[in-house]
Amino acid sequence: MEIDILDFIEQCRHLAKQALGKHAGEPAAGGFARWIHVVLHCFRVEDGHSYRETPNRLQYMAEVRDALGLDRDDLPDHTTLYKSFDRLKMWLCQALLRGNAQQHPQSGHAALDSTFFDRRRASFYFRQ
Repeated sequence: MEIDILDFIEQCRHLAKQALGKHAGEPAAGGFARWIHVVLHCFRVEDGHSYRETPNRLQYMAEVRDALGLDRDDLPDHTTLYKSFDRLKMWLCQALLRGNAQQHPQSGHAALDSTFFDRRRASFYFRQ
């Protein structure tokens, strides 16, 4: 299944701003808003390229830069992207997954664990 990268960027932007809430516009370590870092990580993973290739690809994608509000001369360095990925908190990833799951209709099906591994302690820990 092929995906339109600009639509993907706009959906990621919406989800990132929704997940970050009031912290979306605050600059992260690289001087860019936090939602921009999140969208750039989603873009990198979706296209399957490295941190070093991301700024190079963005130089030639004017529509993507416009959607992110970035200038061609004002792109984050690959080290900035790498370090910001390490700083992402788990609550943000959970909020992104929750927001993504809410966009799709529920099927009513559930998965069963047939490994017979006692997960009560782990489940209790993660519910906390």
